[in-house]
Amino acid sequence: MMISQFFVLSQRGDNIVFRDYRAEVPKGSTETFFRKVKFWKEDGNAEAPPIFNVDGVNYFHVKVVGLYFVATTRVNVSPSLVLELLQRIARVIKDYLGVLNEDSFRKNFVLVYELLDEVIDFGYVQTTSTEVLKSYVFNEPILIAPARLQPIDPAAIFTQGAKRMPGTAVTKSVVANDPSGRRREEIFVDIIEKISVTFSSSGYILTSEIDGTIQMKSYLFGNPEIRLALNEDLNIGRGGASVYDYRSSSGSGVILDDCNFHESVRLDSFDSDRTLSLVPPDGEFPVMNYRMTQEFKPPFHVNTLIEEAGRLKAEVIIKIRAEFPSDVVANTITIQMPLPNYTSRASFELELGATGQKTDFKETSKMLEWSFKKASDELSLGNITKEAGPVSMTFTIPMYNVSKLQVKYLQIAKNSTSQNPYRWVRYVTQANSYVARI
Repeated sequence: MMISQFFVLSQRGDNIVFRDYRAEVPKGSTETFFRKVKFWKEDGNAEAPPIFNVDGVNYFHVKVVGLYFVATTRVNVSPSLVLELLQRIARVIKDYLGVLNEDSFRKNFVLVYELLDEVIDFGYVQTTSTEVLKSYVFNEPILIAPARLQPIDPAAIFTQGAKRMPGTAVTKSVVANDPSGRRREEIFVDIIEKISVTFSSSGYILTSEIDGTIQMKSYLFGNPEIRLALNEDLNIGRGGASVYDYRSSSGSGVILDDCNFHESVRLDSFDSDRTLSLVPPDGEFPVMNYRMTQEFKPPFHVNTLIEEAGRLKAEVIIKIRAEFPSDVVANTITIQMPLPNYTSRASFELELGATGQKTDFKETSKMLEWSFKKASDELSLGNITKEAGPVSMTFTIPMYNVSKLQVKYLQIAKNSTSQNPYRWVRYVTQANSYVARI
């Protein structure tokens, strides 16, 4: 795989980082990319796809915490590989800087360029391993003071039990020295699930799927071996023998269609007691990725109803019902519905007593948007327009996962007086494609 350029742009289009590896792409590619993304109107879509071509140049991009990570090339390369490379570059930079934002980039541009020169040489990828890069990168990061950090995603403030997840969990560099001179030994584990559900117009589930990952970030000194135990009733493969030959998937419990593991994971005892053994590398990495299509209870149930309300008017009622326990609260919820191009206006009626909710009709894109900060009950919205849909929904639910996959315990082979165990597993459920037909 070969790329010609790599650059990072802010939401305003400012050039934060730029590296031209092969001098094959004309100057001005950053302006061309940003102008195309900002004013994308092709194929009836309001947003540019992750891959597009302009004047023979292929542009690949991912958006991470509001920043555009972009690669360009003139040759035919695997799109999935380039997009994965951009995600890994963002992860490596975050490992070193502790936090990804425009301020941290500008204060550490020397370190960022040193990382890029080691990751990519003349357009060819060398390594994206934080552990390997520590032997070649010698600049120390300039850390951003916590007071200057803006609030990030809700996953950063999850709580479990009576203890709050330490704030350093998402802003700590894997290479920077602690100002106090002490190294705090920590390891963080997240189970992140992105769910895709399609509802029929009558509210029945047509398709459902979970794409999950067990994510780990290690700050343990000396990289000791650890053991991670999962559900004892975990089964891999549906019907008959497992595709991994671990054991039969017959019986109840958590049934995953397939999964894969990080290269450091050893599966010696996975078949017998569902434990994973590994020596965690420094930085953030996925211990296990998995996919599940077994029937599960979606966190939200979406019902839609359309009725004629006049010759040029119709009423659409959208009802959202939470299906998770009352002590769990979903946040950053957004519901969108594309409307016909001839729509002139849309009015909204929320339930009486509704607070913290916003509605908007975007005239240019003919898009209805309904958002609220949190929800743990039934919500409804009515009076929209005719021939609209489908309804799409995005959300984040902290400390909740649909698949019921759990980390039972984590054991560290090396004992250390600086280790302070507490309930540390963080669960996140996010909407990948949550759609209701009308």
